[in-house]
Amino acid sequence: MTYNFPAIAPELILIFGEPVLMLTASTMGRRATKITTWGTVALLAAASAVLLLTSAPSDGGALFGGILVADSFAVFGKLFIFLASAVAIIAADKWFGGDDEHGPEYPVLILLATVGMSVMVSATSLITLYVGLELNSLAAYILASYRRTDAKSAEAGLKYFLLGALASGILLYGMSLLYGFTGTTSYSGIAAAFAREELSIGLLFGLVFTFAGLAFKVSAVPFHMWTPDVYEGSPTPVTTFFASAPKVAAMLMTLRIAMEALGPAIDAWRQIVIFAALASIILGAVAAWGQVNIKRLLAYSSINNIGFALIGLAAGGPQGASAVLFYMAVYVVMTLGAFLCVLALKREDGEPLELLDELKGLSRTRPGLAAALAVFMFSLAGIPPLFGFWPKLLVFNAAVDAGLIWLAVVGILGTVVGAFYYLKIIKLMYFDDPVGNAQTANHMLGNAFIALFALIVSPLGYLLIGPLGAAADTAAAALF
Repeated sequence: MTYNFPAIAPELILIFGEPVLMLTASTMGRRATKITTWGTVALLAAASAVLLLTSAPSDGGALFGGILVADSFAVFGKLFIFLASAVAIIAADKWFGGDDEHGPEYPVLILLATVGMSVMVSATSLITLYVGLELNSLAAYILASYRRTDAKSAEAGLKYFLLGALASGILLYGMSLLYGFTGTTSYSGIAAAFAREELSIGLLFGLVFTFAGLAFKVSAVPFHMWTPDVYEGSPTPVTTFFASAPKVAAMLMTLRIAMEALGPAIDAWRQIVIFAALASIILGAVAAWGQVNIKRLLAYSSINNIGFALIGLAAGGPQGASAVLFYMAVYVVMTLGAFLCVLALKREDGEPLELLDELKGLSRTRPGLAAALAVFMFSLAGIPPLFGFWPKLLVFNAAVDAGLIWLAVVGILGTVVGAFYYLKIIKLMYFDDPVGNAQTANHMLGNAFIALFALIVSPLGYLLIGPLGAAADTAAAALF
């Protein structure tokens, strides 16, 4: 058994730092909020630095008897997970402000979820995958109901917990069937079993239930029902976190298990993925039309974008995997930018601004913020020349090269339909009269992130196509 502890140094930094922050919080109380906030950000920055310094093109190989792997695929995912988690922690600092409910446990909970997500993208065993998934999920349930005096937050936490428990049961049942009919929990062993024998009824049921559980984690239709309610009810910084880091972790976890463990059965699971992709694109586009809450709208936008990423998964092969990785990287930046703009807006009474009608005339009262939000909306819609166009083009090219031309055509049509609600926000900000005086939070670091992310998704982002594409290709190659 290989005990390569340097390969898991980023996780060790987070794991050993977490109890120190918890002890600080327990001894100092709410006075420790700033300490745990910036301490957690420092831990994530240190883990990212170690991740970059210790990663090698040759990859770390299987670790601890084959339950984990330290490869370029995991490095790629962890970097974006750590980035999104750090931004969600920093953004919450000013959003809660003097709210007594914002305590030192918030960044610690995100840190625990981040450790779970890190394990999810590195797991090469069903057991390890489930341990990481549950660590992330348990912390997420608490975060959703973080504002204990807010009925909507409590409702979001309860819905997330109940539906998440159901999905975990479905996933666990599917994994138990895979183990029962293959005799192993390792991805390589499952792949070997699928390759050497015909797809039996037991294996087929295991495959279906496993993908059903994974679909819940990525918010793919028909297991998307929790997403709009949880996004709306959770505190906006928590929603920012849910829409970014866990989405990357869940999508990369799905990509690894599909390519490494279930690769020989691609003809069987491709049908499931195609259905989920099309259903997510169509429902995510159409259901967002009548939304009046911007967080619910962005929830359906998330479902819609996951549908496009699933087109790359359905394409399969290194090209499809690379397209998914590229898509998720750009998606994280666009989503973080959009939610940071929402976090920056408050009503005159200091309450969060969440209704679409409250964005009317924003270009006249807050022109800079309106311009940034417009850039993120156009980019999410995939309108050229903004950078959000490029990842959609990559997944469509992967589908065409895999012979799924009709899937690419339907995806393109879905892009056109989905553009409506993004353009609706632009129309409200630039063509309607103001209905109030929206206040902008004085958060210099948050504003700096908004400006940086807006530059990345602008046409200047095309300068990143080469390095980001090369990184995605290298990461995808590690799966094959």
